Amino acid sequence: MKITKLKVNTKNSKYSIIIGSGIINKLSKILNQNSIKFNKSLLIIDSKVPKVLIKKIIKSLSKKKRIVYLFKASELNKNQKSVNKILEILLKNNFHRNDCLISIGGGIVGDVSGFAASIFKRGIKFINIPTTLLAQVDSSIGGKTGINTSSGKNLIGSFYQPSIVISDTNFLKTLPKREVICGYGEILKHSIISNKKFFLFLNKNASKILNLKSPYIEKSIYQSCLIKKKIVEKDEKETKLRKVLNFGHTFAHAYEASLKYSKKLNHGEAVIMGIISASKFSLKSNLLSKNEFQLISNHLSRFKLKMPLKKYFSINNLKTIISFMNKDKKNNSDKINLILLKKIGSPIIDLKFNQKIISSFLKNELMN
Repeated sequence: MKITKLKVNTKNSKYSIIIGSGIINKLSKILNQNSIKFNKSLLIIDSKVPKVLIKKIIKSLSKKKRIVYLFKASELNKNQKSVNKILEILLKNNFHRNDCLISIGGGIVGDVSGFAASIFKRGIKFINIPTTLLAQVDSSIGGKTGINTSSGKNLIGSFYQPSIVISDTNFLKTLPKREVICGYGEILKHSIISNKKFFLFLNKNASKILNLKSPYIEKSIYQSCLIKKKIVEKDEKETKLRKVLNFGHTFAHAYEASLKYSKKLNHGEAVIMGIISASKFSLKSNLLSKNEFQLISNHLSRFKLKMPLKKYFSINNLKTIISFMNKDKKNNSDKINLILLKKIGSPIIDLKFNQKIISSFLKNELMN
């Protein structure tokens, strides 16, 4: 059983990311090795996680008092009502700060659980066991928690680092192909904003990664986590550098919200659409060369990852998309803040654009 370990050191906390296959069978041992102790635990488990894997986790924690809460994860349930339900369970069972909340699921479960953990008695121990590729390479790292409102995605939340992240690649074997593609969108984004060598590795091996072949999938998860770890360590609270992680996301979040977080478009698919939108906008703004743009565009075409905007939206949706882009949390003026690209591996942060320019760009995309 090969286990890879990454240490995240921020100003406010230090924790490990453990990556391996079958490691949930040794959960108690891993927690002891990392000096994580607690008496009681509340397990928030995505109802889609296979029961056989849940049993292995519970068996490994058998000596501790634990409460299990099955959570039906969806963007529509990623709200204050769900957080309140978790807080009620913690209060009813008299949890203390030295007890623990354990998230077992994808990014939605991690975001909701992490937010609840951050506000319960001003902070309770939080263990994140991500079960989707998207969560293993992105949302479980860096301490961002958040919930959605009718005004947009993740507009309420906190920065709260976990005590440990445990990523077992065995969970990935239970995912539908669409969920694997969803996670791959964030892996691709990390390569585009940070490391052309990693992008070229993906360009060569994407089909093996998408089919979860070893050691390609493990290497991709590790490299993706490493990129995010280095960024988060330098800028935990997203004041400057960490903004690069939002490449493609201003478009992506608006696409998701415009479709009311329906199953037509999941987060990773929206990110892939956002990547191509941000890359093309970079090209149109004379920031990105045609050759670099084509590398990204051809990669998505070659591995059948392209998701045309026209497939999901029409001109009638334009005002709604722009409205959500205006409400994006990265904005600090009446202009829309975008992360764009100079070349693969070189993003540009804090570029502000009049909504008419972005509206004109999207209109052109929807009409041609």
